[in-house]
Amino acid sequence: MSLLIKNGYVIDPKNNISDNLDILIENGVIKEISKDIEKSADEVIDADGMVVAPGLVDLHVHFREPGYEYKEDIVTGSLAAAHGGVTSVVCMPNTNPPIDNAALVKFVTGKSKNEAKINVYTTGCITKGLKGAELSEIGELKEAGAVGISDDGRPVPTPSLMRRALEYSKMFDIPVMSHSEDLDLVDSGSMNEGYMSTYLGLRGIPKAAESVAIARDVLIAEEVSGRIHICHVSTKNSIDVIRQAKARGVNVTCETAPHYFSLTERAVDGFNTNAKMNPPLRDDDDVKAVIEGLKDGTIDAIATDHAPHHIDEKNIEFDLAANGIIGLETSLSVGITYLVKTGELTIEELIAKMTCVPAEIIKIDKGTLGVGKSADIVIFNPDEEYTVDVNTFASKSKNSPYNNYKLNGVVYKTLVDGKVVYTKN
Repeated sequence: MSLLIKNGYVIDPKNNISDNLDILIENGVIKEISKDIEKSADEVIDADGMVVAPGLVDLHVHFREPGYEYKEDIVTGSLAAAHGGVTSVVCMPNTNPPIDNAALVKFVTGKSKNEAKINVYTTGCITKGLKGAELSEIGELKEAGAVGISDDGRPVPTPSLMRRALEYSKMFDIPVMSHSEDLDLVDSGSMNEGYMSTYLGLRGIPKAAESVAIARDVLIAEEVSGRIHICHVSTKNSIDVIRQAKARGVNVTCETAPHYFSLTERAVDGFNTNAKMNPPLRDDDDVKAVIEGLKDGTIDAIATDHAPHHIDEKNIEFDLAANGIIGLETSLSVGITYLVKTGELTIEELIAKMTCVPAEIIKIDKGTLGVGKSADIVIFNPDEEYTVDVNTFASKSKNSPYNNYKLNGVVYKTLVDGKVVYTKN
């Protein structure tokens, strides 16, 4: 089978491409990228007025399988990703049971190959059962296909255990993806500590709960020359810690999520549990710092932390509601609306942070439109505005704070291995 994408504006940051070009795909592989390709093809897609980019790579999602399929599963999660132009995801291991052994890694990857619409990768647990007591068999996790190790949702509790995790992960060239959080400082808080927590009468979480833990983890990584990736960075001090570490040559990367550069704690007003997450939404200074970190390269990647929850887990008292929001179907448009349309990043810079850079962090051959590469592609209109309607989402869960928001950037087609897996109705 051959497919020709005509008249699109092709952006591929990995290869410094940003031009009006055509793309010829044969048997799922990119065969040629050039102007005015006149070769015949079995199918032609007219992308006039559209951006044609590598399919997005999301470093941090929760597909909830095994164990919590009532919230999401591999099939529905992959459909949600395709709707958002995401063609590769990395699943976190806090499932039931947790993905702490080779058999469970193979279960997720094997089921994904058979059932998912996109490329699904997984992490394995840093510690057995996510209990923070004993390291998982990191070598076996890597051999089975894990692309990273994480106890996401929980921090590694002791410095000595984090040190051992970083030392062992070095042997297998696999990143430690750290949920850096000091639980003693969290102290049962449920939102950012500040004006809004006082106004609502909710126990707050100090920003230091994140930045102190990141400082610990980064310093340990520096001590042992380990490779650490910090998940969901949300505060100014956290970004400063990582910026300084990078300047010293520490092998540290980090991600933020779209909600941390587009929303503040004000979204919680009215006890809105769809704006409850961990780390919590912060204040204006932190949003500005996150944007500055994206601009200067301190923050390497944008990942959704897609965290689906059943309505019964959200439609309860704020203190008791589950943390997390869904994000796969809005991540690109939130990035365009709050970063590109505001002049903070170019469209090329945004796409790099959602494609080739995250792919490099976990060392997968994705996030590029190079000749000979798999044809994982998103075609979207960056200027078209739409109103978010969670009832149209492919995800099983609807816990998005962006419902009824007006956003720019509409995905029209998503391709994986040259096959169209999503077309806008």
